[in-house]
Amino acid sequence: MPTETDIHPRLLDALASLNQISATINRIGPGDQVSVETTLRLIAQSAIKVVPGASAVIYTFDQTQRVFDPISRVSAGERADPVPGDKPRPDGMGMRAIGQRRRVLSYEERDLSVHPIKVDAGAQVVACFPLVVADQAVGALYVYLHEGRQFSRLELLMLDNFVNQAAMAIYQARRLASVQRDLARKEDELTRLRRANLLISSRLRLEETLEAILQMALEVINAQYGIFRLVDKDGQNLITRAVAGERMDRPLVEALPINTTSVMGWVAKQRQPVCILDLRAEPWSRIYYPLDAELEMRSELAVPLIGAGGRLEGVLNLENPKPGAFSEQDSHLLQALATQAVIAIQEVRLLDALQEVAGLLLAQPCEQVLNRLVELACDLLNSTASDIWTLQDEQLILRAESSGHQPHGAIPLRGSLTGQAIINRGPVTIDNLPIDSQPDWPELARDPGWTQALIVPLLASGDREPVGALSVYSSSSDAGYFAESEWDEKVLTCLAHYAALAVDNAARQEALRAAQEQQAVAETFAAVGDIAANLLHHLNNKVGTIPVRVQGIQDKCQPALSADPYLAANLVEIEHSASEAMETVRENLFHLRPIHLAAVDVAACVDTAIHAATLPSTVDVQVENLEDLPAVAAGERSLILVFANLLENADDAMGGDGVITIQGAAQNGWVQITVSDSGPGITPDLHDHIFEFSFSGHKETRTGKLGFGLWWVKTLMARLGGSVTVESDGRHGTVFRLKLPRAEEIS
Repeated sequence: MPTETDIHPRLLDALASLNQISATINRIGPGDQVSVETTLRLIAQSAIKVVPGASAVIYTFDQTQRVFDPISRVSAGERADPVPGDKPRPDGMGMRAIGQRRRVLSYEERDLSVHPIKVDAGAQVVACFPLVVADQAVGALYVYLHEGRQFSRLELLMLDNFVNQAAMAIYQARRLASVQRDLARKEDELTRLRRANLLISSRLRLEETLEAILQMALEVINAQYGIFRLVDKDGQNLITRAVAGERMDRPLVEALPINTTSVMGWVAKQRQPVCILDLRAEPWSRIYYPLDAELEMRSELAVPLIGAGGRLEGVLNLENPKPGAFSEQDSHLLQALATQAVIAIQEVRLLDALQEVAGLLLAQPCEQVLNRLVELACDLLNSTASDIWTLQDEQLILRAESSGHQPHGAIPLRGSLTGQAIINRGPVTIDNLPIDSQPDWPELARDPGWTQALIVPLLASGDREPVGALSVYSSSSDAGYFAESEWDEKVLTCLAHYAALAVDNAARQEALRAAQEQQAVAETFAAVGDIAANLLHHLNNKVGTIPVRVQGIQDKCQPALSADPYLAANLVEIEHSASEAMETVRENLFHLRPIHLAAVDVAACVDTAIHAATLPSTVDVQVENLEDLPAVAAGERSLILVFANLLENADDAMGGDGVITIQGAAQNGWVQITVSDSGPGITPDLHDHIFEFSFSGHKETRTGKLGFGLWWVKTLMARLGGSVTVESDGRHGTVFRLKLPRAEEIS
């Protein structure tokens, strides 16, 4: 039994040991720093200093498996060498100390015996201390006395301090090992994700990209089977785009409705990942939709693919025949891969779309390009509808739309949502159309199911004004569907640039075609004018002598003519017909001569044409906004003929009964005149034919006219440097729109 005189030196030794142990614990770390084994051995050696003549043993403990690790054994003392079979017993003092979270002394536990092998080695008394940190058992310290006495209070107190130090050493070492494992795992995951990103980004086609993503997911997660489904345009179904796995005879790849009971449908609706350890467990056993009816799967891991703005793009699903095959760590890794997959999918879709549109711009007319752009806008942005409007004066004309609505004319530039984007020359985003929309935004009245909108202007090249706007609408209930995503705005702006390019190219091509047509007409009429002048000269030489010869006969044969009234009357008729024929030839051939452009008053020409057209009293001609129009560059007689032809054409179309309205408006460098009637209209399929030379809608040709109909109108407008177009739905009248250059533009 130690005496009081021994206490003070032993206490000093214990304190010195505690300081040394603390310093050692602080140095536990990776590499060449102090190991946990060294620290535990120091603790065991300090314990036998506190209790002279004793031996000490420390084991680590696995709380999950509830077993001691024999390999972790650290000991100190003369009789502490390991002996076969001396490891802790399942029902021994160590298990009781850990189970009850207290120290166990052999002389206090009458129902426990000292380990027989330790007794054979000379142990008479045993103290077992559990090593506990935050209620987590990490090991046990055994101290064996080889003499028949009890432990003193000081010895137990000092051993309690060593126990706490030992517990902290093991706990810190385990935490460090866990951190190192996590770092190694994270590094491995990052390496695999970087490799996955390189493989995914190297694919140029969407199908190849999806297959690469699925294969990489199988490799990264160590899964055996997988399926990749994307949300369809309507957002109602998951469509299989890639499937992988061995020995799959009949994979179930048909469209999977999101609202049905299935794991992938649940993930799509909840927009949350799910890691199922056993598909036989509830509730998964009731909603599991097999990947292959011939294969039994036990584990499933599925993550949603959330795109820009929080929209659902699809679901990536992995399965395994073994239960518990996936962990939460696998779920996090797959979610990271899914994020890369969404980016790759969006980029591939955009590249495919831009490549397609570039080809269309080179080969297809403007209308086809615009129609395809609204379809691509819906596809790339997962929107419900899209449309393109082009600017004409202060009106916006619907040029293309994807929602199935028929174009319904024009909307005002000012007071419309689309017009706001054009006026501001920037994107307009509406988060809640039912609340934010105003009654004077008529483009939103077509479908009350639309809840959100994103509109960008069509900006042409240079500093020119916007030529229109591209809009997308969504019926999604997600707040901020478009507002939260810069991707949506950038994609739509990119498509809008292509739309502006298509509109600009169409305008340039139309201008070039008009210039070429005008030049061809001018050259043709120059040649025809020469022929006409020569023809008129010869006709004048031949036909012009008829009145002279008639007068000669009348002078020399007066008696005979007096005796024969029939002969006299015929000579008078011959003279009159010859004179009228020459006048008619001169009048009509005049229009074949070169036109000398001058400043012409539109209102005066219209007034003259109305009187020249000799319309019936049942036709009402209304003239609006012509008096204040600036002068146009034209030939007066030619312009009168244009209006006269259009008036007579409208009269014929209305069957001699209706209203003709002539309106004018000044534009930049141009004057526009519209001639509209209340007739039955012209069907759209005839719009390109009514100006042809061989086409005529008249039942008969009016007396004194050339009879070339609207071809003559178009030809004269081309010679005047202007244009004529027709607008009609074939049911509600016809509008001819004339454009002539202002007189100052050619001065």
